[in-house]
Amino acid sequence: MEHVFIGAGSNLGDRGRTLTEARLKIGKFPGTRFLRSSSVIETEPVGGPPQGKFLNAVWEIETSLGAPELRDRLLGIESELGRVRTVRNAPRPIDLDILFYGDEVVSGAPLEIPHPRLHERAFVLGPLAELAPGKFHPKLKKTVKELLESLESNR
Repeated sequence: MEHVFIGAGSNLGDRGRTLTEARLKIGKFPGTRFLRSSSVIETEPVGGPPQGKFLNAVWEIETSLGAPELRDRLLGIESELGRVRTVRNAPRPIDLDILFYGDEVVSGAPLEIPHPRLHERAFVLGPLAELAPGKFHPKLKKTVKELLESLESNR
């Protein structure tokens, strides 16, 4: 079983309900157990066309699914809950990203782990630090807490 952290965001429709539905669906994956959620925070969108605010959270799960299969299942949930990919960073009912998959490093499309931009995003690092401040980023050689502090000091 691998410990996995998933970033979740929603800025279309009933954002809270959509996050809850996605979380419940993840918990039903075979060989998967939902462990806990960070607080849900409201954040401004980053990039893309003009759009409403997001609700964001980070979820911790345990799973026996491999990273590619987990990614495919997360994309399936996004589709089930109404996400249609058009413009990059467009408004969306749900966005689910694998932030960390155990201590694995996966490089290259279509899957990169750790998530390639998590260290640039306070809306990810804040909730992630709530759950796992000491989680070590194997590429950047810093903890989540250190990445968040570095991001905050550069604002």
